Amino acid sequence: MQLLEEHLRSLMLRSLAGDASSYHLFLDQLAAHLSSFLRKRLARLPEEAEDLVQELLWAIHNQRHTYDAKLPLTAWVHAIARYKLIDLLRRRSRSDMLNDSLDEAGELFAAPDSEAAEAGYDIAKLLEQLPDRQRLPIQYVKIEGASVADAAARSGMSVSAVKVGIHRGLKTLAAKIRSNG
Repeated sequence: MQLLEEHLRSLMLRSLAGDASSYHLFLDQLAAHLSSFLRKRLARLPEEAEDLVQELLWAIHNQRHTYDAKLPLTAWVHAIARYKLIDLLRRRSRSDMLNDSLDEAGELFAAPDSEAAEAGYDIAKLLEQLPDRQRLPIQYVKIEGASVADAAARSGMSVSAVKVGIHRGLKTLAAKIRSNG
């Protein structure tokens, strides 16, 4: 590892001094090193490793002016690699959370969720029992997800009246549910 550090550092320093052939050699050898580094860490995502190598090479190219020649080059490179790897894993986890696996598609389309439909019907029946000054704010804000200001504009009520309507309406609904349970 020490030999690799010295070799890559030497190439980087020559490239920073303007030696274009050293820079090309540095990038080629660094790409091989980064591929190995990332393949170990992305064993379950091999298709991502090469894309991340390219992204890293761009980042290193763009940030090469920030390299401090007094410090080890591989530590600087690995710090950039770790940040890029963390970014990739965050992107992947967000993306994975938004997408269901197609393996579970059979379950998804197997049967309608009648319980959810029945619950929606039950809530609608309960809401009908409330006066408009309580029902509309709950419908707009809690069910449709509108802001309190939007609910006020849509219902012709003040913002504070919408807040009071939601509070009183939910309190009334809770009491109705408790008395029926």
